[in-house]
Amino acid sequence: MLKFLVLLFISGNCIGQIEEVRRITEQLCSPEFHGRGYVEKGDSLASSFLAEEFSKINVKPFGNSYFQNFNLDVNTFPGRMSVSQNGRAFIPGKDYSIDPSSRGQKVQLTPVEIPRNKVLDIDFIKKMIEIAASRDESTNAILFDFTTLSKDTITKVRGLTHEIAEYVPVIEIVNEKFTWSVGRSQRYWTFLQIQDSVYDRNSPIDVDIEAEMIKNYSSRNVLAYIPSEKKCAKTMVYTAHYDHLGRMGSETYFPGANDNASGTAMLFTMANYFKKNPSNYNVLFIAFAGEEAGLIGSKYFVENSPIKLKKIEFLVNLDIMGSGEDGITVVNATLFEKEFELLETINSEMNLLKEVKKRGPAANSDHYWFTQKGVPAFFIYTRGPNKHYHDVFDAYEALSFKEYEDITTLLVEFVNRK
Repeated sequence: MLKFLVLLFISGNCIGQIEEVRRITEQLCSPEFHGRGYVEKGDSLASSFLAEEFSKINVKPFGNSYFQNFNLDVNTFPGRMSVSQNGRAFIPGKDYSIDPSSRGQKVQLTPVEIPRNKVLDIDFIKKMIEIAASRDESTNAILFDFTTLSKDTITKVRGLTHEIAEYVPVIEIVNEKFTWSVGRSQRYWTFLQIQDSVYDRNSPIDVDIEAEMIKNYSSRNVLAYIPSEKKCAKTMVYTAHYDHLGRMGSETYFPGANDNASGTAMLFTMANYFKKNPSNYNVLFIAFAGEEAGLIGSKYFVENSPIKLKKIEFLVNLDIMGSGEDGITVVNATLFEKEFELLETINSEMNLLKEVKKRGPAANSDHYWFTQKGVPAFFIYTRGPNKHYHDVFDAYEALSFKEYEDITTLLVEFVNRK
C-alpha cells in the first residue's frame, strides 16, 4: 500500500510520467544535437534545451543564469570520415573506429602485419617502424591482428600500439564491439580499429579523415534550483552529465541514450516533484558538460562552486538510468554505509527494485570530484540487458525505462527520509 500511494503521489504531481521523460530523452538523442559533443556546438544546443525545460516548469536558475561556463581542449572529427578498401566504403562506428586522439590524414595505407610471435618483440617492431616511417613503397603503416591474440597479450599490446601510433599509422584488426571516447589532444597518426569481418588482408586501405583540434572550446554546465521555505536549510544535489561523444565525421553521431540522456531526463522528474512538493532541503540540479572528456565540468564546478560545499547534505549522481531490470548499483556505498542502508530499507519496504548493489569508490562519473572534497555522494546506475555503451547503438529505441518509476520513487523517499 505504501508503494502504491507514493507512486500515485509522484505520477500525479510531477512531469515524471514516462511519456514526458521519453520526450526529453528522445530530443537529447536527436541528430540535431550532434551527439551532444563538440561538432556543430552540439553540447551548447543541448544545454540551451535543458535551460528551456527548467524554465517551462518554473525551476529557476541558480543565480542570474542557468549556465556556468568553462573551457577545454578537444579533438573533433567534423567532416570527411572515409575509410575504404577495394572501392568498398566502411561504415564508421560499425566497420571501423578512429582513435579519438588521431589527426586527420588523406593517404593510402599499405600496412605490414606484425606476426603473432613477434607482437612483443620490441627490437623487431622497431625495425618495422623504421621501414614504415621511411614511407617505403611497400609499407607505410603497422598492423596488429588482435583476433589471433589472447586477452592477456592484447592488454600488453594495446599500450604498445598507442606508442607506435605517435610515429606511424597503426591498424588494429578486431572482432569486438567498438567503444569510443573523447580526445583531448592530437597525439597520433591515423590510428584505426577495423572489424575482421570487413578487412581484406591483401589490399591497401584508402583513408580520408578530417580532424580539428579546438583549443579553449567553450562549454557550460546547467544549474537549476529550488530553495527551501526553511531558513538556513542544507542542500540536496542531483546531478547528471548531459554531454556525450559527438560525431565521428559529418554522417555518424553517437546518440548517448542510456549514457546519459536517460539520467539527464531524470533530473526533470526530480525537479517537478520537489517544485510541487517542497522539501526541507534546498534542492540543486546540475547537468554537467565535459564528463566524457574526463569529468571536466564537474571538476570546474567543485573548484569554482557557487555554493559552499560544506552546505551540501548529500549528492546523488545519475548516470545510465535507462533500464533497471537487474537493479541498480550504488558507487560509494562502502563510504556512506548509513545512507546506503537507508536505500536498502526503502527498497525492501516498498518492494521496488530487484537489487540495490553495493560498490566502493570509483572515479567513473561526476560524483568523484565532490567526494574528493569531502562531499557525501552516491553515483547510481542501472543494470539490465541493454549493454550499449560509448557506441553508435546506444540509441533511444534501445531504452526500456523498465524500472524508471521505481527508481524515482526510491530517490524521492531517500530525500524525504534523510
